[in-house]
Amino acid sequence: MNVGAVVAAALADLDVIVERDPSVDSRVDALLHPALPALWTHRIAHGFYVGRRRRIAKALSNCARLVSGGVEIHPGATLGRRVFIDHGAAVVIGETAEIGDDVTLFHQVTLGAVGWWRDDTRPPDARRHPVVGSGAVIGAGATVLGPVVIGDNALVGATSLVLTDVPAGCRTTPPVATISAAGPRPRTTDTLQLVASTGCW
Repeated sequence: MNVGAVVAAALADLDVIVERDPSVDSRVDALLHPALPALWTHRIAHGFYVGRRRRIAKALSNCARLVSGGVEIHPGATLGRRVFIDHGAAVVIGETAEIGDDVTLFHQVTLGAVGWWRDDTRPPDARRHPVVGSGAVIGAGATVLGPVVIGDNALVGATSLVLTDVPAGCRTTPPVATISAAGPRPRTTDTLQLVASTGCW
């Protein structure tokens, strides 16, 4: 990639942040966006990765994760143009993931594999991670696992667990929280019991 193309891609990244983040109103403000270091470093790291200098690529990726609030983009992943990661915290993009142009990912999105116990049975060069089509939006906390395809302009709702393909232009809608009438204020021991019973421990 020549210098002009690199500069054009960088300016496009800044412009997309201004366009899609209401709290940012200029390219100068966009330079402080938390996910930007991860995106720019990924472009460099991916070049090293494709050139089979994988240790350098992974070292760059680890450094970017530290300065970007936990955005983890494997250097093997392929990202299109004008990808926007809003907030950025705890975004994970796996090695064989492919992301199209003009995709928006919100915080805590995972584009991951289903697990080594299944992936070990795939052919060595098989894709293990999702493909996200151009113009797709993946909401906060959504988890997309395995070699599934999220079609162009699809919308994956916040906190969705996606294990199958989502056709172009379609959307996923996870369960919505239910509201019940307020009861008596719980005691501390009741709250601890409730938290411990959710299975997180």
